[in-house]
Amino acid sequence: MRTTEDRRRLEGHRERLRQKFLDRGIEALTDEELLELLLTLGTPRKDCKPMAREAIKRFGSLRQVLEAPSEQLLEIRGIGPKNSLAIKLIHGVARRFLENRLERMPYRFGSSKEVFDYLYHSMRDLKREVFKVLFLDSQNRILRVEDMFQGTLTSSAVYPREVIRRALELHAAGMILVHNHPSGDPKPSQDDLRITKQIIAAARFMGMRVLDHLIIGEGVYSSLAEMGHIQRFETELDLHGLA
Repeated sequence: MRTTEDRRRLEGHRERLRQKFLDRGIEALTDEELLELLLTLGTPRKDCKPMAREAIKRFGSLRQVLEAPSEQLLEIRGIGPKNSLAIKLIHGVARRFLENRLERMPYRFGSSKEVFDYLYHSMRDLKREVFKVLFLDSQNRILRVEDMFQGTLTSSAVYPREVIRRALELHAAGMILVHNHPSGDPKPSQDDLRITKQIIAAARFMGMRVLDHLIIGEGVYSSLAEMGHIQRFETELDLHGLA
């Protein structure tokens, strides 16, 4: 049975965590401390430190805890339905925030991190490659995000005409290409570069632009625009008089 002194000590610990967050921001707290604060929303009178520690140990990080299925969260001793609901709610709110921010803000050079944040949690654990396209309007705002191809994405497995056909159906003016590397290494392959150049050529012929091609790895990504490849391909096409 918890004594008055135990309750006072617990509340003092929580208050220090809250103040640390308020004074120094989220970066000042470890994953375990953040999860502990989050769990107090579901069990305000219980010591949440042990369950936070066990959850981080099992899943590896706060992000992985947030993405874990509810039934697996409930296997952690001390985490009940209210805790699980709080965790999934926070995860859902964070995703909605990223989604709304990305849809409101026109894409610009250097926005690749926002696209990565938006798509990473849904692509990081995929066992096969998935090629997505973010179709943009004339103001570079997102019209639609769609999976276009799956499997081993060689230049013979990704069809530029299918990408362009869908862009025309959506009346898109531009697009951002995205695919994952299940190996975790986001370095672009020669096939990745060939695919990008082919789609840029097809898009330019139809009066559209490819703004970027993101390759998502394990916690990291490559942006072909920021690496200079998109501009290089456009220059090469200009020199050859293509589109």
